[in-house]
Amino acid sequence: MNKKALCIGINDYPGTQNDLSGCVNDANDWAATLAARGFTVSKLIDAQATKAAMVAAMSGLISGATKGDTVIITYSGHGTWVPDKNGDEPDGRDEGLCPWDIGSGKVLLDDEIAPIFTNHVTGVRVILISDSCHSGSVTRGDDSDLDPGMPRARFLPPSAWMKVDDIPAPRASRLPLLGGLSRSGGDLLMAGCTDTQFSWDTSFKGRPNGAFTYYALKALAALPATASYNDWFKAISPTYLPTTRLPQNPQIFGSRTARAWKVLS
Repeated sequence: MNKKALCIGINDYPGTQNDLSGCVNDANDWAATLAARGFTVSKLIDAQATKAAMVAAMSGLISGATKGDTVIITYSGHGTWVPDKNGDEPDGRDEGLCPWDIGSGKVLLDDEIAPIFTNHVTGVRVILISDSCHSGSVTRGDDSDLDPGMPRARFLPPSAWMKVDDIPAPRASRLPLLGGLSRSGGDLLMAGCTDTQFSWDTSFKGRPNGAFTYYALKALAALPATASYNDWFKAISPTYLPTTRLPQNPQIFGSRTARAWKVLS
């Protein structure tokens, strides 16, 4: 059994005036944690993380895995959306990740991620941990670690990289919103927030990080060796997130079996 991981972190978004601060630290933190758990880790940082490079790295890692392997992909950076053109989104929008070259229109959509994440042999575990996305509000949790003057949203509005005429109003829908990324294949998704919320780029003890990444790793460090992904998720939310200043609700998607897997095993 092999354990392999890809950690992506993008602070630099040329042409958008929407740079971030904590995403590279996130990627390095995830990489260090995963390496300590026996994973062979590769990274794509800033200009390395073009759309083409992200697709190639994800595809190679997942399609090259064999039965019994575990593949984990972490992404820290902006999230965005585009008009839904195939009718599979209740709100009329496809969610997407923002590669380094998003300023040239290179968005990586959930519809494009799906075939990548499903192209593997039976018996491979594929897990996505995404610290990015949209907007919302609630108040509770412990944010005592948070530095003053923070945070900043990890959402890149379509107007920052699309022509205004191409941006539609959302369609009214009575259907519940279930994020495009949650339907993009793979066995398990852990995400920093809901479809309608922001994930926050912030700073803890003078060091930039994503709020979800920081608290996910803090919770992980306190878990017993036998903990499941469900245990990990419950240790993150509502213990740490959301808070008054970090109004984001982490999410977990996957089968009951996948949620019961031993963490990072």
